[in-house]
Amino acid sequence: MSQTLIVAKFGGTSVADFEAMNRSADVVLADANTRLVVLSASAGITNLLVSLAEGQEPSQRVSLLDEIRRIQYAIIDRLQRPDVIREEIDRMIENIAMLSEAAALATSTALTDELVSHGELMSTLLFVEILRERQVNAEWFDVRKVMRTDDRFGRAEPEVDVLAEQATAQLQPRIAQALVVTQGFIGSESKGRTTTLGRGGSDYTAALLGEALHAARVDIWTDVPGIYTTDPRVVPTAKRIDEITFEEAAEMATFGAKVLHPATLLPAVRRDIPVFVGSSKDPAAGGTRVCNETKNPPLFRALALRRKQTLLTLHSLNMLHTPGFLAEVFSILARHNISVDLITTSEVSVALTLDTTGSTSTGDSLLTQALLTELSSLCRVEVEENLALVALIGNQLSKACGVGKEVFGVLEPFNLRMICYGASSYNLCFLVPGADAESVVRTLHHNLFE
Repeated sequence: MSQTLIVAKFGGTSVADFEAMNRSADVVLADANTRLVVLSASAGITNLLVSLAEGQEPSQRVSLLDEIRRIQYAIIDRLQRPDVIREEIDRMIENIAMLSEAAALATSTALTDELVSHGELMSTLLFVEILRERQVNAEWFDVRKVMRTDDRFGRAEPEVDVLAEQATAQLQPRIAQALVVTQGFIGSESKGRTTTLGRGGSDYTAALLGEALHAARVDIWTDVPGIYTTDPRVVPTAKRIDEITFEEAAEMATFGAKVLHPATLLPAVRRDIPVFVGSSKDPAAGGTRVCNETKNPPLFRALALRRKQTLLTLHSLNMLHTPGFLAEVFSILARHNISVDLITTSEVSVALTLDTTGSTSTGDSLLTQALLTELSSLCRVEVEENLALVALIGNQLSKACGVGKEVFGVLEPFNLRMICYGASSYNLCFLVPGADAESVVRTLHHNLFE
């Protein structure tokens, strides 16, 4: 059974409206091995729910709820039997209204996760109805029954062993009997409270379930037919990559490529499950296969761009020949739950970048006053925001000759704030002012890939 099981995940644009949901249903039904479907919320819904979770005044709450209702009703009204599902969706929207009232009084990360989860719950209910109208034996399943996580709301981590156990007990028998539709991005902690896996976590859900059920493949259906040499919206001449290794794709995702969530691939790598990325709008266009190894990997594979980067420069003469300075800096950052992205050091200063993208918790800045105060007691702190990280992804970059000349020669007109090269043979990264980011990517793409 599991040798042929395909887990298919559809993103927000693939379930945005009635037409999109039907196209996705066509994709699911085109392959009899697709037995488990994982969905995101309909496009736009998660952002509306996040706004409500921030606590809004009554008139703003009403207009946000109306917009949620409008998006979901536009799908319901096209169904043959709309009343069956309308009651359930209305119940969900009442629940959202109640939770958003609570958020107006006091916000919390646990409340945000509870609120935001309704997007996926609604899209999966609607999708099951669309399948049933086509006489498909489809079953709705609440993923929170199997997706046990820790209680870091907004960015929860799954407990893989519990998930494997529960998926075998609760999902395996259902998949044998019906086409099962479930939610991406959400889980529950040990007390039963709803958690989320961070933005983009639906891909991660699909890969985790694929791993737990020993799937033969995980299909990620999105609005682009595969992974490109860079974002086609930035560089229209970007080319599709037909086959790419897990390492390369993980590097791209880590450095901001939007097609896959950085953690998505880990479960697939652990179990050596190939991942296919295609477009639900045009399934015939093919896509990208992500697997353990490819033939003749090129020196330069792709360019990734990550915006909203913060550069922290710490200066201290005490660093000179003093053991333990960096250890102290890192223990302060760890206490404030901050992970460092890139780092370069000199005798008397250390520069490090913090990535502020990727959490559903409200407020973007990781730099709290408490953190800055604590660091300032140790050294002089400089903060630069609104930078962008450009990463050149490739193979054996640190062993190839002339890479520096080829890359930096064409970047002469730009100000590079920081360069990281040599720590990984898969990437070369540099920090540039946010306003220059797209020009840098276009210039490099033109010179290295066209």
